[in-house]
Amino acid sequence: MDKNLPKVLVLLPVILIGGTVGYWRVEEWNLLDSIYMTIITLATIGYHEVHPLTDGGKLFTIMFVIFGVAPAWGFLVSVLFKSMLEGQLGKLLGSKKMEKRLKKLKNHYIVCGFGRVGKTVCGELKNNKVPFVVIEQMAELIIDMEKAGYAYIQGSCADDENLIDAGIEKAKGLINTIADEADAVYVTLSAKQLNPEMFIMARADSQSVHNKLLRAGATRVMSPHVYAGIHMALTTLRPNVVDFMTVASDGSSNGLKVEEIAVKEGSRLAGTSIKDSGIRSELGITVIGTKKKGVEMYYNPPPDFLINEGDTLILIGTTSQLKKLEEFCSV
Repeated sequence: MDKNLPKVLVLLPVILIGGTVGYWRVEEWNLLDSIYMTIITLATIGYHEVHPLTDGGKLFTIMFVIFGVAPAWGFLVSVLFKSMLEGQLGKLLGSKKMEKRLKKLKNHYIVCGFGRVGKTVCGELKNNKVPFVVIEQMAELIIDMEKAGYAYIQGSCADDENLIDAGIEKAKGLINTIADEADAVYVTLSAKQLNPEMFIMARADSQSVHNKLLRAGATRVMSPHVYAGIHMALTTLRPNVVDFMTVASDGSSNGLKVEEIAVKEGSRLAGTSIKDSGIRSELGITVIGTKKKGVEMYYNPPPDFLINEGDTLILIGTTSQLKKLEEFCSV
């Protein structure tokens, strides 16, 4: 709201009272006639006077218009025009700022949909300091994203242009949280065509959609309802294990965290065994799993397990230890 708008709300009653008192004293009219004459003058309606004006009344009307009505209307118009201009300018500047922000994104994630699942996903990405952009078309949800400071595009996730504007060609992955089955499959298919190497996580609320999403190109498919049921059951049966895994997954206690790292070309880890890699001896990090391309996960690999380029290591350690890992691997 414009800061001058309250002044307008105060000014108008003051002018109304001043005009009423003026006609009442100068023309000696009754209160109703004085108010009526003041309002039609202030509103510039142009009706005839309620009574013929005396010379004093005419002089008062001239002064009332010059020093009361005209400035009031001028001030009101300027406030309204300024509010409109600032509103449009604010939207334009906000749009340009968002465009610049989106252009800078790379190796980021695209979140399709900002419903209950999408909000949770965005919260986790933010907590892990992972860059992302949201595509959502509902205006009320856009307001929530603006308050949270998220990068976003207002529009349909099924529109290829929005996916391109979100930087899908430079993105690391896409998280499809759309509940609508047809849109979910279409978005997955479009994303796979625009960026074949992209990791695509998709939501499925039924087994039939699960299979369709995999055929459309999704890397992983998850059902929130199934996952919630499994998590509830495990929490009931093995609460301490679940508490430990929850802590390890989000680093909420003592910085303990589970992380994965891909062994890139030129990494010092390539061609070494876990025992000789220095991951445990130098950093204090434990390797709890490894995955080679096209091969199932190896759980609790032995010390002499050979690490090669393209492998993915699943590690557990403190936050400070894991922060040193990327630098350590590139040496």
